[in-house]
Amino acid sequence: MRFEGTSQYVATDDLKLAVNAAITLQRPLLIKGEPGTGKTMLAEEVAKGLGMPLLQWHIKSTTKAQQGLYEYDAVSRLRDSQLGDERVKDIHNYIVRGVLWQAFEADQPVVLLIDEIDKADIEFPNDLLRELDRMEFYVYETRQLVKARHRPVVIITSNNEKELPDAFLRRCFFHYIKFPDKETMQSIVDVHYPELKKTLLKEAMEAFYQIREIPGLKKKPSTSELLDWLKLLLAEDIPPEALKSQDAKQVIPPLHGALLKNEQDVHLFERLIFMARHNR
Repeated sequence: MRFEGTSQYVATDDLKLAVNAAITLQRPLLIKGEPGTGKTMLAEEVAKGLGMPLLQWHIKSTTKAQQGLYEYDAVSRLRDSQLGDERVKDIHNYIVRGVLWQAFEADQPVVLLIDEIDKADIEFPNDLLRELDRMEFYVYETRQLVKARHRPVVIITSNNEKELPDAFLRRCFFHYIKFPDKETMQSIVDVHYPELKKTLLKEAMEAFYQIREIPGLKKKPSTSELLDWLKLLLAEDIPPEALKSQDAKQVIPPLHGALLKNEQDVHLFERLIFMARHNR
């Protein structure tokens, strides 16, 4: 069982090596990187590449680890008891299975994505240590031990919004997705827009990387934002000449709102252009 990439996802050699190392070690793969570098999509493509179902658990600030295992719906049981429903006699009717339970009881191995784990409370990763280590957990309400039939391939993503506990990190295989260089980015664009004219791609890539290099940007444009921008350039039939300039600081790229996502960065960009023109 090895991941070799897919036709829809450009995986670098070191990323494929990391995925396969985590599979060999039977440890969760912890993926970090800038937002928009394809961390979530990686899990989707690993599932396709390995021919496995994908289960996704998208973490929010209010998410608790227990929700991934199961929840006991006491409110529904109380309501049904007041209505005289026969279901109340069996507590199993009020146990809601979480994503981990579904992964553990699946008939075949699955890819389990725990997405943006750093959004949750700092104790959230530690609360999952035992379950991810032993691949089992206990349901106290039904006195039932749930064991994994097949060990899932666990992929955990983080945007580095907060530090993760050392005890949790020790149990993971870690990989940081570096921002793609121009050659890798061109391969990514070719997958999504194979018919894109080379002249437009060349000028768009130059403008994109020059914007990323502007010092002081609060949020640098990401891979997904470049793809959105290219889609708009194609939809509006923007010619390559509109992006071309001897000095990129003297030209505001058309539809730059796809790349710059807050007013501070837009103002900074405009000030740099103004200063460049004023100093000519």
